[in-house]
Amino acid sequence: MARGRLRIYLGAAPGVGKTYAMLQEGRRLRSLGAEVVIALVEPHGRRPTAALAEGLETVPRRTLVHRGVPLTEMDLDAVLARHPQVALVDELAHTNVPGSRHTKRWQDVEELLAAGIDVVTTLNVQHLESLNDVVRQITGVTQHETLPDEVARRADQIELVDLLPETLRRRLVHGDIYPADRVEAALTHYFRLGNLTALRELALLWLADRVEEGLQRYRAEHGITAPWETRERILVGLTGGPEGETLIRRAARITARTPGSELLALHVVPGDGLTHGDPTALSAQRGLVESLGGSYHQTTGEDIPQALLRFAEAENVTQIVLGASRRGRLSLLLRAGVGQRTIHGSGPIDVHIVPHEAAAGGSAPRPPRPAHGTGPVRRWSALAAAALLLPALTLLLTAARASLGGALLVYLLAVVLTALLGGRAPALLAAVAASLLADYYFTLPTHSVDVERAVDIVALIVFLAAAWLVGTAAEAAARHTRQAVRATSEARALSRMAGAMMHGQDLPTLLEQVRENFALAAVSLLERDSEPGPEPRWYIVASTGDRPPERPWDADVEAPVDDRLTLAARGRGLNDDDLRLLTACAAQLGIAHTQGTLTRHAAETDTLAAAERTRAALLLAAGHDLRAPLGAAEAALGKLSDLVREGGPDGSGGGPDGEAAHLLNSASAAVRRAGALVTDLDDLSRLHAGALDLYLRPVDLDEALTAALDDLGPGGHDIVLRLPPQLPDVIADAALLTRVLTTLAADALRHSPADAPPTLTAETLPDRLTVRIADGAIGAPAPGAPANGGTVPDRPGDSLPLRLSRDLTEAMGGTLDTTTTGHVFAVTLTLPTSAGRPVPAPDHQGRGT
Repeated sequence: MARGRLRIYLGAAPGVGKTYAMLQEGRRLRSLGAEVVIALVEPHGRRPTAALAEGLETVPRRTLVHRGVPLTEMDLDAVLARHPQVALVDELAHTNVPGSRHTKRWQDVEELLAAGIDVVTTLNVQHLESLNDVVRQITGVTQHETLPDEVARRADQIELVDLLPETLRRRLVHGDIYPADRVEAALTHYFRLGNLTALRELALLWLADRVEEGLQRYRAEHGITAPWETRERILVGLTGGPEGETLIRRAARITARTPGSELLALHVVPGDGLTHGDPTALSAQRGLVESLGGSYHQTTGEDIPQALLRFAEAENVTQIVLGASRRGRLSLLLRAGVGQRTIHGSGPIDVHIVPHEAAAGGSAPRPPRPAHGTGPVRRWSALAAAALLLPALTLLLTAARASLGGALLVYLLAVVLTALLGGRAPALLAAVAASLLADYYFTLPTHSVDVERAVDIVALIVFLAAAWLVGTAAEAAARHTRQAVRATSEARALSRMAGAMMHGQDLPTLLEQVRENFALAAVSLLERDSEPGPEPRWYIVASTGDRPPERPWDADVEAPVDDRLTLAARGRGLNDDDLRLLTACAAQLGIAHTQGTLTRHAAETDTLAAAERTRAALLLAAGHDLRAPLGAAEAALGKLSDLVREGGPDGSGGGPDGEAAHLLNSASAAVRRAGALVTDLDDLSRLHAGALDLYLRPVDLDEALTAALDDLGPGGHDIVLRLPPQLPDVIADAALLTRVLTTLAADALRHSPADAPPTLTAETLPDRLTVRIADGAIGAPAPGAPANGGTVPDRPGDSLPLRLSRDLTEAMGGTLDTTTTGHVFAVTLTLPTSAGRPVPAPDHQGRGT
């Protein structure tokens, strides 16, 4: 029996519509004549989902009792017995009730697929096993129901069900995902905007990787090696030379011109395993590549062009960026450069040869040649040894009456010893001296430099050539050995440094390790003050040793990390190799310092975020708990006011007491005020959570002002309006703008005396409109109070109504500022206008107080 096909609807979070899409697919397949049954669907109380399931055949669930509680699960045997063409199974990563045949639901699905039944199912990205730790870091929630990635990878089709995080939060607020009692907690915890955005990116990237795997598998199955330009992949070849940064930036510009393209950098290490480029330059270039969004790679190969092209074919590279050759013309005539050989073997891959200052003929200095394996001391020692050894051997050979062939073999041994000790140059000099001695003492005629026989000439020439080759090989071996020892030492030192960083060692401990490695007296990590001044100020981040340097110019050795950090050391001088290693250690210390700073900032941010979440949750809970008693108090006060107005609860008559009526009215107003504050707190929390709907459009300010004045209600309120004859439309949410104007006007009325009403003034500016609401004059300031500026008594600029109005205004793209001039408090609201839109002249007749 053919295996069934698996189709997965993947989502970033609950509520994006996976189950709905699965049921829609079931209905579509049924309309095409397929037998479709619902093996298990979890609507979670969502009416549209439940309505979509109606009309589809449903296999009854199986009831299991766990710890005395009856629970239902998919009846696997019933589905197998029904054997439909398509089975709809929700929540693939679900853990079955104990007592079921399988522990996980995906195992039930595997059995259905093995029976030849097609399965359509749903899955959230946070349930994938490989992403479990990432999701925990993002959301702070550990997912216990996980699915092996291999199960999802084996799916015949995976379809992403996507929804914008803002839309998903609105669905949550409207009760389309969770019940009302879980909405507030979900908004402030799992369904935060940042969480949803990160989960969405995880889902997109995971699915993109699956698409890439499918493409590579198809190319491998069909033997396709030529690159397919499904997306541009630009590879830049790095040698560790000074041209690296130029090439990286050029490749980055090529990448930026093509959306969706990818930047890769590759350094080819020769087959001997020794890095011929500058390690410090390679480290800096790697950081530059990663800062530009690319990835750095390293491979080993005897032939650099072949290694480049092999990597390019494996990674489906479409373009290669190389630097112009630094070799001279004569060298290029003898052998083509890396760029030319790469072009010849690139096939359909585009190769860019970028000129740079370090190219042949450029003005920039060329990189230094590798150090020789032998120093001056060893070369002079080898020459001295040859000067003593060759005469001694000559005496022994003449005494033994040796032949020319035997003498040359003995002399060759001396030349090899000289080459091993001093390298190529001393070996060549020893070979010339040995050949002259052999000619003088062992060729006919003896004691003469003349040679009679041609075979003796050939023997001498072969001897010289062998000596040259042996000397060259010995010097190369010595150089490689020295480089290998140096590289091993550097790798060991950097490895110890990296290990200490991984184990969380602090900066003083790391600096002490650097001081011991280089036998320095004292080491300091210095940071320059960012504030400009006549002389740069330096601070010691960490130090070790006796009298550590406090400024870079106080140090004997300095290794800069970046523009602000530098490693300063006091003690012995360092050679070029030690200085390069110290610079690499300084870079790691800079990383450790940056990581420590980021960790501290992250901890502080997490603390503030946790406090903010706690505060928001407490405000929401308090508001929810206060609504009921405030409503009850307002109703009771209203009923009591009616009873007082009617003459008492017994109807004994008599007008209401004036003081009692005043107290009742004051109490009712206070309760209404408290209710409005609770509503403002709730809206403020929703606004900060991003769950408040906004509909920005051109709004007529006249209509918004009219609605705001109507919302103030009756009561003889006086507000002085000073408006220009024509007002442009503003870009805002009409309901929120009306609420802001109402709140500001009511706040101004509360703080203005009856004989000095507040003033509302509008002014048109380029591309924006300002509305200023100022309190009425409240008399001279109190004794001791400032005559101008300062804060008006009992009039804080950060009260809850003003804060809510400011946040609502900023959400609409405007600003709200408060000013105090003398004893007049004013609020200025600024909103963008609808530029270029014709605004009819409104009728301003009757406008005034």
